[in-house]
Amino acid sequence: MTDPRTHVVQASRALAVAGLGDMVWGHASVRDPEGRGVWMKASGWGFEEIDDDKVVLVSPAGVVLDGTGRRHLEYPIHTAIMAERPDVGSVVHTHAPALSAFASLNCDIRPISHDGVMFAYSRLPRFTETGALIDTHDLGDALATTLGDAAAVLIPNHGAVTVGPDVATAVMYSVLLERACRTQLMSLSAGGPKTWSSESETEYKRSQVWNPTQIQAGFDYLLRSAERGSDVPCPGETGAGPR
Repeated sequence: MTDPRTHVVQASRALAVAGLGDMVWGHASVRDPEGRGVWMKASGWGFEEIDDDKVVLVSPAGVVLDGTGRRHLEYPIHTAIMAERPDVGSVVHTHAPALSAFASLNCDIRPISHDGVMFAYSRLPRFTETGALIDTHDLGDALATTLGDAAAVLIPNHGAVTVGPDVATAVMYSVLLERACRTQLMSLSAGGPKTWSSESETEYKRSQVWNPTQIQAGFDYLLRSAERGSDVPCPGETGAGPR
């Protein structure tokens, strides 16, 4: 069995190379296989800086059970969702710019591109109880309730959370959500989208385009990019390089 620290390191490096970092804020977690809580990125470090020594095991009560780092204040995001959703093995929280801008518009994601199909047709709830930090058990529980059985939830004036059975899925959903939001913002700036996939086509594309094999392929690409030290181009960019 792979050490859960390795999964957190991989998630963090992939999120960094995909451009979803926010200096030292944002975090990824995996469920502890022994049921003690969640392994997550330690506070005070950027995604690209995470290694085994910068991963901590946090109990549902917020106690650091393993590791020498500090926990993030928003650990309830992870512990509450894990408690509510036994199917979730990994949780990612980011403050990526496009999704934050899109969240402020209070409109639905349209499946304009492949990226949006996982979140279209009422599959992207918004948590509106607060735009501040999710730093209490009550707020964590409320966020988990709003998420429901969806793959992601927007937090207007804050960011978003994505979930999956494993780190590859949770990370890729974060990447896809940011890309989908950016694509729709581009379309809106040009007068608004005039066409997008129907609900039936969208349902088909969820399994055709984003089946587990394709999700893993995308995640593996991000890991290879991280090893090369290169960034992944965002929609509308012509290339990538060190930043």
